[in-house]
Amino acid sequence: MVFKQHTLAALAVGILALGSASATLAQTVSFVGWGGGTQDAQNDTWAKPFSDQTGVKAVMDGPTDYGKLKAMVDSGNVAWDVVDVEGDFALRAAAEGLLEPIDYAVVNRDKIAPHFIAEHGVGAFYYSFVLGYNQSRLPASKAPQDWAALFDTAQYPGKRAFYRWPSPGALELALLADGVTPDKLYPLDLDRAFKKLDTIKSSIVWWSGGAQSQQLLASGEASLGMFWNGRVSALQKDGAPVAASWKQNLVMYDMLVIPRGAKNKDAAMKFLANATSAKPQADFAGRTDYGPVNLDSPALLDKEQAANSPSSHTAEQVKLDMAYWAKNGPAIATRWNEWLVK
Repeated sequence: MVFKQHTLAALAVGILALGSASATLAQTVSFVGWGGGTQDAQNDTWAKPFSDQTGVKAVMDGPTDYGKLKAMVDSGNVAWDVVDVEGDFALRAAAEGLLEPIDYAVVNRDKIAPHFIAEHGVGAFYYSFVLGYNQSRLPASKAPQDWAALFDTAQYPGKRAFYRWPSPGALELALLADGVTPDKLYPLDLDRAFKKLDTIKSSIVWWSGGAQSQQLLASGEASLGMFWNGRVSALQKDGAPVAASWKQNLVMYDMLVIPRGAKNKDAAMKFLANATSAKPQADFAGRTDYGPVNLDSPALLDKEQAANSPSSHTAEQVKLDMAYWAKNGPAIATRWNEWLVK
């Protein structure tokens, strides 16, 4: 009887162990991005290699939705593990208690540029808003050089493409075009910025995502506008008649965060460690022309890849203030949305 009990106990332990191993092998981690070519690149250069190396299946989801993320955390039913968000939102969400702290015993912070390190988020990549233009829609004799061209409808006719959402970029470029120097941008003079935007409001076409911005520019529906640098590069590689001016390029960055209460937090931390390491960052940068956050990644890029990265256009680069937007973004959003419908 004693032998039988011991045997049953051992069998039970064995079944539990097998169950645990099975759960480990079957573990997944969800990755949420903005969709389109950027998330395709994240899947190919971050998620698939991570799955191959760890056996943890990385499942794509999206697009990123801040309201949905907050609702998940508030309800305690968090379906997302790793989310690609804008830098200002990462800081604001951390202050609101929506995110897990990053375990830097797992994520190697020593190889990541310091300004991409935060307690509740780590850099994903950085990018620039550049002045993109359709060469077939504008006079070949004088290419637009800086943001002032957006407000010169006589010399540069046609519609202007602007990012639809209230976030860093549009207000800053309006102030730069109005003569404000980069060192005097913050705090933003909102009255002055909106007054400047009023002068071309009827000529603006709005884009909400990268694919839409590319369609506007490539088709010529917009002669020029503000675009993410990687989206213009992709059009150029496809042979579209477009170009970009890097003068006063506006730099911002995305961060990878883990929602508070994520079900697969340990796997998510390992995903972050992998995604921010040198080769995955270089592979993603080479694919998208966005800048890598890992300090060892630029050396892995070839000359052509490096030339299309924001890291090669620092002379007149303007760094957008994520901390300012994290604090003031909600109030600015209210005014922005009211202005849009006027």
